[in-house]
Amino acid sequence: MRLHRRDLLASTAVLFGGITAHASIVSGALPWQPSAGTPPEPARPGPWLFFTNEEAAAIEAIADRIIPPDPQTPGGKDAGCAVFIDRQLAGPYGRQEGLYTAAPFHKGKKEQGPQSDAGPAEQYRKALAALDRYCRANRNNRAFADLSDAEKDDILAGLESSRIALEGTNGKEFFEAILKDVQQGFFADPLYGGNRDMVAWKMIGYPGARYDYRDWVSRHNERFPLPPVSIMGRPGWMPGKA
Repeated sequence: MRLHRRDLLASTAVLFGGITAHASIVSGALPWQPSAGTPPEPARPGPWLFFTNEEAAAIEAIADRIIPPDPQTPGGKDAGCAVFIDRQLAGPYGRQEGLYTAAPFHKGKKEQGPQSDAGPAEQYRKALAALDRYCRANRNNRAFADLSDAEKDDILAGLESSRIALEGTNGKEFFEAILKDVQQGFFADPLYGGNRDMVAWKMIGYPGARYDYRDWVSRHNERFPLPPVSIMGRPGWMPGKA
């Protein structure tokens, strides 16, 4: 069957005619509600969901050495990085939801991602226990959080270089994991528990989840003049909130 140009143009006209026939003018209010889909669940303040108090103290101490506070910006602890990691480990990330977790397990290349039967939650718990044993055995029975900043830095540098080995776990891999997770907690949307009050975004001048800032994309070395916005929006933007 041959389709002539006249028939093709006629059918196209019918198609677009049908589309425009259903178009309407929107006025007064937007025809949708915020968060009408399946948004992520905001991290709630409160007690630790995964860490014990001792584990949380170690994570906060590590976060403050990876991102130390200064006069302008809080460090990793006060920015909520430990809260971010705690909520992630207590949720789908820690439980490895959506991942294939059955045997066999073989150590793969770094590019292949995690190949262990132990998920992030189990790895954190094991590594934190091993770190505590190391500190108490080599630092006069003190926990990591009780060490001086110089001692903390020495231990973290030792883990990073493999100079310090942790019993029963890979210290270098633990350091790399917590380094990544602290960085994510510092710069992620506050919705997830870190980047408290958007301190990291304010520090680097990032506008956050604003709908449109194309006018500023090519304006290099100029600070964006408006405050950052979380995925959760700003109070004045939400219906019924001032």
